[in-house]
Amino acid sequence: MDYAAELLNRVVAGYADRMRIGLHVCRGNWSKREDVLITGDYQPLVACFQKMNVRQFVLEYATPRSGELEVVGRRMSDREIGLGCVNPRTDFAEPATEIVARCQEALEYWRPEQIFLNPDCGFGCFANRCVNVEQVAFEKLCMMVEAAQIMRTRLG
Repeated sequence: MDYAAELLNRVVAGYADRMRIGLHVCRGNWSKREDVLITGDYQPLVACFQKMNVRQFVLEYATPRSGELEVVGRRMSDREIGLGCVNPRTDFAEPATEIVARCQEALEYWRPEQIFLNPDCGFGCFANRCVNVEQVAFEKLCMMVEAAQIMRTRLG
């Protein structure tokens, strides 16, 4: 893990101070079955994350598989969080109220300007096999926008 952090730091050297660099940690996006995807919190990676010259960590938190926000939040509150808040593999759009609740939880560790809403792993395709249909992806993104608007109104 130390070597991985060192390599990443070499890649971003000279850029990290001039631009926002984020790192996404993928937990799996190849199946709609949650039981076959990576499970467990980010604890084994936190020490490595702390060594990386990366401003934002884009982490998947839309499913219980990823554990609690506290694991990263209590040790990484100096960084930004790309908060995975919708699951690209489900066939329904998460209500904005659920996304807002997740944002409220994130506010226990990060300032509002450090929180960025993201889908878990995007809506990528593998071998022309999308994990969701465009309409559901659109609805999920609309709910993220609505949640962001609610949070902005609440926080001023």
